[in-house]
Amino acid sequence: MEKQKRVMAVHDISCFGKCSLTVALPVLSAAGVEVSVIPTAVLSTHTGGFTGYTYRDLTEDIPKIAQHWKTLNLDFDGIYTGFLGSFEQIHLVSELFDDFKGKDTLILVDPVMADNGELYKSFSPEFPQEMVKLCQKADVIVPNMTEAALLLNEPYRAGPYSKAYIDGLLKRLSGFGPQQIVLTGVYFDEENLGAAAYDRKTGDISYVLSSRIEGSYHGTGDVFASALLGAMLNGFSLSKAVRIAVNFTAGSIARTKEAKTDVRFGVNFEAGIPQFIQELGLSQ
Repeated sequence: MEKQKRVMAVHDISCFGKCSLTVALPVLSAAGVEVSVIPTAVLSTHTGGFTGYTYRDLTEDIPKIAQHWKTLNLDFDGIYTGFLGSFEQIHLVSELFDDFKGKDTLILVDPVMADNGELYKSFSPEFPQEMVKLCQKADVIVPNMTEAALLLNEPYRAGPYSKAYIDGLLKRLSGFGPQQIVLTGVYFDEENLGAAAYDRKTGDISYVLSSRIEGSYHGTGDVFASALLGAMLNGFSLSKAVRIAVNFTAGSIARTKEAKTDVRFGVNFEAGIPQFIQELGLSQ
């Protein structure tokens, strides 16, 4: 049997409200990938729409975990980062890349920091340019449209978009150094929404769109990025991995809307796991 792939996932733990590690762990596990976690913080809920939540910062634990792992001579097929709460955490994650990236390690950075045209209130205006430094070390980055504009230090533009604009964004983002860019929140009309992908090595640009479902659903970025990484580690090309991730995310949103679930609680990705496994070719 082929050696099981292993990923280091560096995210926070929101104890309620599906996002970050509570999404990454089950989705990557469903993809047959072993997940080793470095939690950056523990919250009673995520911060999107909830008040009164608890927050325990785990920044001091990150280098201690890394130091212990070094003594175990661990190797990783992937390193996956999401929400990072401070400049210090960005610096520590950058060191994790230096310490644990092997010849074939795939580094995926989801630069979680903004949405709907606005930087999250917990971040200073200088934060995006610090995130650029982390993206420079990544193989794959997965920004949404707002994050892309902030990384490039360009004004945010609301959609619908033109293909020329999206193509330009992808190529400018690749200028930081990442080999592959996946841009989410892409749409050319009000009917369809999805993602665009650019492979700098081949020059290929692909688009995967799905029927648009009205509303804003928390945690969908984590669902998408986790499914994308799971597909890539199973050997799928970038464009096919994006297709699998879009299908998985869109299905999760559709189930949640149909059930009229409180959008703060996260989307029902769990019911889509069997189909996800089938698309990856892992079902028996």
